[in-house]
Amino acid sequence: MKNKAKPAWLQPALAYIPDWLAFQLERHQQVGCAVAIAQGQELVAEFALGSADLSTGKRLTPRHRFRIASHSKSFTAAGVMLLREQGKVGLDDPIGRHVSGLHKELAKARVGELLSHGAGVIRDGEDSGQFLDRRPFLSRAELRADLARKQPLAPGLQLKYSNHGYGLLGLLIEEIGGTEYPAWITRHVIEAAGLRETVPDMPQLPRTAPMAKGHSTEFPFGQRLIVPGDNVCHAIAPAGGFVSTASDVARFFAQLAPDSKESVLSAASRREMMQRRWRDPCSTLESYYGYGTMMNGPGPKEWHGHTGGLQGFVSRTSRFAESGFTITVLCNSQDGWSYQWVDGIHSVLSAFQRHGAPARKNAAWSGRWWSMWGASDLVPMGKVVLQVAPAMSMPFDGTNTELSIASKDRGLIAKTSGYNSPGQPVRLVRDRKGQPAELWMGGTKLLPKAAMLAEAHQRYRGTRGAGKAARTPAAGRPAPP
Repeated sequence: MKNKAKPAWLQPALAYIPDWLAFQLERHQQVGCAVAIAQGQELVAEFALGSADLSTGKRLTPRHRFRIASHSKSFTAAGVMLLREQGKVGLDDPIGRHVSGLHKELAKARVGELLSHGAGVIRDGEDSGQFLDRRPFLSRAELRADLARKQPLAPGLQLKYSNHGYGLLGLLIEEIGGTEYPAWITRHVIEAAGLRETVPDMPQLPRTAPMAKGHSTEFPFGQRLIVPGDNVCHAIAPAGGFVSTASDVARFFAQLAPDSKESVLSAASRREMMQRRWRDPCSTLESYYGYGTMMNGPGPKEWHGHTGGLQGFVSRTSRFAESGFTITVLCNSQDGWSYQWVDGIHSVLSAFQRHGAPARKNAAWSGRWWSMWGASDLVPMGKVVLQVAPAMSMPFDGTNTELSIASKDRGLIAKTSGYNSPGQPVRLVRDRKGQPAELWMGGTKLLPKAAMLAEAHQRYRGTRGAGKAARTPAAGRPAPP
């Protein structure tokens, strides 16, 4: 199918996103992230920032693989839905009809309840040390032994997230498919979806494939510890073992969208996967779970997707229904901002989509400006220029200051908070070479970063370090943007 022409606003939006993210990595002292963005079914951007391994300083690339953890559940759910389309299993089937040796109450749980985490299954067993690198992940025999015991809750009561439950779905696929889970899911889901950089567990990762290292938090260790991320997840692979790139993950979730023209599943199965089955009863957010998918509440920012966390790695993918964008952010540190950055990226795309491509006369009004209070970005789009704080996780939240540009170097603060400077002029001051050297926002002068630093050090010379909290710097942080 021939791709539609890209809108004029998309390229400037995609150009700003890595610039904003580079600032985020430096400001929040993050290790690295890989990002992929699909519009409809087409991958329109992929990039990586930061370090793949702080111990070596090796830079992260889009080809680096990450542990994508609980994203694995969406692949497993797609596999079960595929078997259902083939008439080999029903969502109302009791799981004991297909997998033997289960506790008698668990055996009555329906397949659909396992897919939606409503079967009451223990989350990670009585000793979840495999998620702290204290013990290996469970073998099939160990998983079956746990599932032969009475489970914490009866089926059908509430959302009870369970990696053991998805391990049980892996056993279901093996029983019906007649082969081990890694081989079946690779052939019928991964390869069928056209994914070339995804494997269901570490043993299948080619030796030539670059693998990002995971990292701990810096506090309280004094430095980030390297987490190898090479665990073999064995029987828990259907719940959290997958290894992939951001682009493969974004492609897969774009295909899961009900309106996708190409998918391993029928549109009817995909719609069922996205239905809200359970609401998290203790969340202050509108948080729901379907069949192998997470989602928020209905509205203009409605999304479905999944998150993931395995020691040293965190990740999130969201398909936004209204805009049609699928965004994947993979982070190789335990405190990575994948959840916030997906929303932040979508706010950039939405702002450009709303305002349109920047007018030609506004092109010079772009760039990053500083005061000792922090950085401000000028971002032209449509007929206005927006002032953005790049330190914010949601750079475009609908309350940004809007500048109306009158000429090459003059404009007006047209829209802003009443506590700022509405109605006051803005102007650019150029150096002898004609390059912008100062930005005046009302009565406030902003400077390029180097000039601001020099000015501040000169003004406060002799007081440097006073009151500074003691900390150990971590090597290999992303270079300043």
